[in-house]
Amino acid sequence: MGRVMHEFKHGELKRGPHGRGGKVRNRRQAIAIALKEGGASKYESSSENKRNFQKSKRKEARGETGQQEREGRSHVGARGRRESSRAMGGKSATRRPAQGAHGTRLQ
Repeated sequence: MGRVMHEFKHGELKRGPHGRGGKVRNRRQAIAIALKEGGASKYESSSENKRNFQKSKRKEARGETGQQEREGRSHVGARGRRESSRAMGGKSATRRPAQGAHGTRLQ
């Protein structure tokens, strides 16, 4: 919810699919968008709320929110730098890359 309101305050929050509807200028609409993305809408079922929440989490992980695009961040947790992922084999990777013959195998 905080990220959506931040985008609204900075004029980054867009309406409609892929932001084609223009900027959101109404505070109440911004709150409605925040509740929907946060999976807390009272107008949708719990399964729809879960789906919406997971969708917004994926969007944040890919760095596709208005706030991240404007500030040049690739992830919400990345403080001005790219967060090391499992694919990159960084410190925060949960699984180590395969060694030897298995490491070169294409999947």
